Amino acid sequence: MRSNTHANLNRPLNLLSKTRHILVLTVLSGMVLVGSASAQSTAAANTNSGTVLGQVLDVTEDPVANASVVLQRPDGDHATVVTMDDGSFAFHDLTPGVAYQLTIKAQGYGGWSSSVTVEPGQEKTLADIKLRILAVQRAVTVSYSSKEVAAQQLEAEEQQRVLGFIPNIFVTYEPHPEPLTAKMKFHLAYKGLTHPTFFAFEAAWAGVQQATDTTDYRQGARGYGERFGANLASGTSEALFANAILPSLLHQDPRYFYRGSGTKGSRAWHAILAPFVCQGDNGKSQPNYSQVGGSLISAALSNTYYPDSQRGPGLVFTNFGTSMGLHVALGLAQEFILGKFTSKHKHQ
Repeated sequence: MRSNTHANLNRPLNLLSKTRHILVLTVLSGMVLVGSASAQSTAAANTNSGTVLGQVLDVTEDPVANASVVLQRPDGDHATVVTMDDGSFAFHDLTPGVAYQLTIKAQGYGGWSSSVTVEPGQEKTLADIKLRILAVQRAVTVSYSSKEVAAQQLEAEEQQRVLGFIPNIFVTYEPHPEPLTAKMKFHLAYKGLTHPTFFAFEAAWAGVQQATDTTDYRQGARGYGERFGANLASGTSEALFANAILPSLLHQDPRYFYRGSGTKGSRAWHAILAPFVCQGDNGKSQPNYSQVGGSLISAALSNTYYPDSQRGPGLVFTNFGTSMGLHVALGLAQEFILGKFTSKHKHQ
């Protein structure tokens, strides 16, 4: 009787123990399933997220280390990294389709910002991130006069060569160049007009005119000589008036001011406007009377040596329009192409 009672008492306890084990197993199974689902979700998120890579350089192609790079979402959330010694940075696990705002700041440099969006799983590399060096020269060379600094900058510009041998002296890569004196402007014009590449270009252009018979000069060696002489006269007169005489009289800078940063659209617009808007010796933007006037004067002088059949207002405006168009094309080339192949020398 006592044994039956004891068995009857143990039966509920065994049932309760089994129930407890079943509950524990159920909870553990649920946790495993949830963990697995979470891992799968995380893996899927990582697969669909994007990455942004980049390298921060200055306008002289040197890397900028320790720059602060901030990537901000439209809702205000942001992440910040610091560039490595080689100027590189990276942002991982970015949400696809979100327009992030990328802002870069570094001590001694101007800021840079752009909008960036990634596609699912995309690893996007940003190119052409260049910071403009701020004006620190005046603080370093306070004992120098503006004329002395300009002479140093000009000396460096005279060494600039495209592909190592073609002079590229009428462009300045200085973020804040000093104004040139009248003597320096004539010196630059002289350097450009006496270099062999000037004669080579005019000779090649005369050959193109001879082949296409675009002017009314005769064919043969004599006709080629006439075309070559006319090109030399036009090139020389425009260089003297547009780069030396008028800039000295009107206190305007005849050089192209390389921008190298900002959006491609803003840089292109800067290059297109360069023949029409220049920087004065006072540092302010103003109409480029020197370039427009120099091209117009040169075109007018061509009436004195072009064939009689072509002389007149039509010749003047044709040559003027051609000259201004070539300067627009040259500005675009300076901004996007020639700078990559130009050897640059920093002044001491």
